[in-house]
Amino acid sequence: MKAIAKLTGFLYLIVAILGVFGFFYIQAQLFVSGNMAATAEKMLAGESLFRLSVLIHLISNIIFLTVIILLYELLKKIHILVSRLMLWFVCVAIPLFFITEALQFTAFYVFKRDLLASFSSVQAYEIAATLLRISNVAGELLMFHWGLWLIPLGWLVFKSGFIPKIFGVLLWINGAGYMIASLTYFLWPAQLPLVTTIVMPTYFSGELPLIVWLLIKGIKEPRNMPE
Repeated sequence: MKAIAKLTGFLYLIVAILGVFGFFYIQAQLFVSGNMAATAEKMLAGESLFRLSVLIHLISNIIFLTVIILLYELLKKIHILVSRLMLWFVCVAIPLFFITEALQFTAFYVFKRDLLASFSSVQAYEIAATLLRISNVAGELLMFHWGLWLIPLGWLVFKSGFIPKIFGVLLWINGAGYMIASLTYFLWPAQLPLVTTIVMPTYFSGELPLIVWLLIKGIKEPRNMPE
């Protein structure tokens, strides 16, 4: 159990590093919020970086799915139904990720005129811009699911008896932050910049401490697992 926990923590750390690199560096280099023309220029100028981002996202999601399966194995004895719920929330989100990547890649090819070459430049641009906007909406739905799976994980951690309860509470806060930001995008878009600034610290409140704990402490299965 301890070895599996440490492996889970190590793989989870890789996912976190790739995620931070993708969000804070690659996103900033390739996408300009509210300016589709600038985004198109950056994507075309940074083609290698764009292709690298797709590869990083693919690798990250494969590793992440492995992490979820390992977490399921570690925590299923706490409550099998809640563990399956956690696993199911992630399995629903993974296809959504591939949809966002496919939309972005298609938009890139349209911007490059490798697709829809018979269309006028204006028509091709509008189609590519629409694809990116759809990808953005799918990304916000993905953010909601990213927060959603942390709720059952937090419950399992809280009830485990071999991981500090505070980590479960922090995971709930972490998941709530993602979901609040996502819901704000759909319900109160004008307030999104303010809400994002407020909830941003919660993105690191639960998963990061759990990763560190799993890496350093691992887990030790108690004699009597909670029912």
